[in-house]
Amino acid sequence: MLDNTKIQYPPLQLIQTWVWMMIESDNPELQDKGRNNLISAFGNLAKANEYLVEYTKK
Repeated sequence: MLDNTKIQYPPLQLIQTWVWMMIESDNPELQDKGRNNLISAFGNLAKANEYLVEYTKK
């Protein structure tokens, strides 16, 4: 039986790409796409940031 209580997040490399798109890109469309992808995956940017901080502690 599958454990539905554990949240599945995208791979770290994909998350890092979205962060790059949002922060480093000079293209406003890419910035929006990165931001929207992070929000879709985590619900909001604060949760995405928390995940990355926790992941880097490991």
